[in-house]
Amino acid sequence: MNQHVYQTSQFAQKAAVSVRTLRFYDKVGLLSPSSHTEAGYRLYTEADFFRLQRILALKFLGFSLGEIKQCLSIGPTVLLESLAMQKAMMQEKKEQLDTIIQAIDETEKLLQTNTDDWEAIVRVIQVMQTEQNNDWRKKYFTEEQLQQMEDLSKKHYSEEQRQQIAEWGKDYTEEDQQVATQQWATLIAELRRIIADGQDPASPEAQALAEQWYNLVQQFTHGDEGILNSLANMYKDLHTMPAEQRPFTMPYNQEESAFMCKALAMYKKS
Repeated sequence: MNQHVYQTSQFAQKAAVSVRTLRFYDKVGLLSPSSHTEAGYRLYTEADFFRLQRILALKFLGFSLGEIKQCLSIGPTVLLESLAMQKAMMQEKKEQLDTIIQAIDETEKLLQTNTDDWEAIVRVIQVMQTEQNNDWRKKYFTEEQLQQMEDLSKKHYSEEQRQQIAEWGKDYTEEDQQVATQQWATLIAELRRIIADGQDPASPEAQALAEQWYNLVQQFTHGDEGILNSLANMYKDLHTMPAEQRPFTMPYNQEESAFMCKALAMYKKS
């Protein structure tokens, strides 16, 4: 039985999107037509329609086009992790909006009684900002875990390096951390897929992963080789520690770490 095919305008009407959107998704590699006519016109199938529905659903949930591509190529595992991260980010934004609304309510009450009491108004807003900027790490780590991470930091970074990292991170928010966590989850899922496929660290896919991995690390270290080396030594230390003594669960095992080290070494030489 022949599969039904649609030309671009028919497919756009069926999916309730514009022809321009379909051409854009083809251009960025999200959704390419299954075939073309002899005259070069795009032809789409029901399988293409199913893929488009997944793209539109992920787009509605707030994922970027790059994240959507990763979810579609790697599969449900990374999608589940990404959804959890997306939900946490939305919840954080909701809490921030609730805080701002509360500050507006308090300010309105003050203005109703004294329109010139700017000092009181500023004080209310400052209190709200302080509550909003509380140490969000305490939501995810116990005091003991935070102390363990502090001890590891002192062990592997010089005081000058610690001050530099603190300066870089002074405006670092919980949302920034959630974005970074999602990015790392995507890369680690890809690492596991590449290893499961039996690929070599020098393979094109492994080297593409190494480039993304290297760029993420560079974002943290700002290209500082001393801090990069200290970070690497800290993770070596973490790998040798008994699991129950680590302040957090390691995101990848020794085999995955060794593979990534080889891929990164090859990438840096290229």
